[in-house]
Order: sequence, then C-alpha cells, then structure tokens
Amino acid sequence: MRTILLSIILLSTFTAGKAQAQPQAQAETPQLEYVMQLKVTLGEAYSVGETPEGRRQVIPITGGTFEGPLLKGTILNGGADYQLTDTKTNRTTLEAIYSIKTDDGVYIHIRNKGIIHASQNEQGQPSFYFKAAPKFEAPNDSKYAWLNNAIYVCSPSFGGNFQGIVLNVWKVK
Repeated sequence: MRTILLSIILLSTFTAGKAQAQPQAQAETPQLEYVMQLKVTLGEAYSVGETPEGRRQVIPITGGTFEGPLLKGTILNGGADYQLTDTKTNRTTLEAIYSIKTDDGVYIHIRNKGIIHASQNEQGQPSFYFKAAPKFEAPNDSKYAWLNNAIYVCSPSFGGNFQGIVLNVWKVK
C-alpha cells in the first residue's frame, strides 16, 4: 500500500511538472577550436572489388606529419583508409585506422570515420562533400589525454604540391 501511494505521489508530481513546463531556451550553437593539421602520405590504393556491402577500396597509410598548437609529430606507417562505395548513390563511407607518435614519444591511436559524396547542386554544378569525425585514443596518463574527451571533425585541404591528403582537425566545443 505504501509503495502504491508513493507511486501515485511521484506520478502526480511528474505530471503536474509536465503541465507547467516552460519552453526551453534554444541550444547554443557549438563552436570549433582548431587542433591540428595532418599531412598523410599514402601508398598505392587497391580494390577488393564489388562485395555484398559495395565496392571496397583500401588505401595504405605510409606516414606523414602532424602539427597543431598543442601537439606535433609523425604519422606511423601501417594504417589504412578503408573505403566502401555505394555505386547507386555515389556515396563512399570511410574508416581510416592509424597511429601517430608525438615529438615527445607518445603514441596515439586514431579511428577516423566519414563520408565522401560527389553529386550536383541545384544549378547542375559539381558538388563534393567530404567530412569525417576522428576519435583519438591517447594514454590516460599522458599530457594528451584531453584528446580522449571530446568530439572532433575534420575536413581535407586540396591544392598545393603535397603528395597525399591534408586533413584539418577541429574540436567541437
């Protein structure tokens, strides 16, 4: 009986609160904070071919460098960018898995997932979308542990004479 009475009181309090709820303030637009630029060197891409999931392509990551206001170092050989293209929609999902090493010797693992889509805009002009969200795994006891506790976005830079891909990374604040 006591449990039933308590449930009724809680339910009526919850319902009364709902009826009197005030409109919530609009959410603040997230801000971006620049973290680093990665200059990734790539090996020769190869295709697995058409699979039940789509056309699979693998692009080896062979090295490179990275630099930002709070970290700097090299990209390690041995990772890869795994791309899967849906030929009907011309949409490619990517997952790049690799590691970096800071100039002071700390290893950080990265798993970068994203989308590439080529299409045409309303005026019939070519349109290209390429964004990704890297997830960092830095040692908890390192000065880079802050990388573990945020969401990041990245976008490529094109142009210049660098042979590879240049990615700019921002922290979502």
